[in-house]
Amino acid sequence: MKLSLLSILLGVGVSVPQIYGLTRPAQFAAAVRKFPRSLPIGCMLMLLATAWFVWNVNIEPIADFSAFKPYMMAGFTAVGILACIFVQDFLAVRGLAVVMLLLAKLMVDTGRPHLGESPFVLVIQIWAYLLVVAGGCFTVWPWKLRDILNWATATDERIRIGSIIRLAFAVFVLILGLTAFRAM
Repeated sequence: MKLSLLSILLGVGVSVPQIYGLTRPAQFAAAVRKFPRSLPIGCMLMLLATAWFVWNVNIEPIADFSAFKPYMMAGFTAVGILACIFVQDFLAVRGLAVVMLLLAKLMVDTGRPHLGESPFVLVIQIWAYLLVVAGGCFTVWPWKLRDILNWATATDERIRIGSIIRLAFAVFVLILGLTAFRAM
């Protein structure tokens, strides 16, 4: 994937919920507060993360493990599916955490070849490493995301301020994709 396309997709993907938060703060708060314990969203995120991880394992040229690759892929698939059945507490947060880690890998891998071409590539790289830290923390302490979301949605003012900040960052990343990263 090209860095410009990734940047545009990230910018749009982050912008959409922020616009919803600005236009309908009460509905946004209700949806955000339900997220950590949402089983349907948790299963969707966990299965997405499982498929994405297994696909990464499949395309990885692991010569030392090539004989075991089919077993590893089957095992990882089983773990992802069984997590949906047996680890339902905060499944949405855990699924999101794994998706964040996989997204961070994509961001780092896509941006790394262009590090010397533009200092703005560091925006994507630093964001990716922040996702790694957040993903690791939310995997271990999923209730922390619930607490953060409850705090961030406690008042309409917090929702609007948070949405404006995230929207400004998303627009900045989108503009980078359309300008500075256009040739990358």
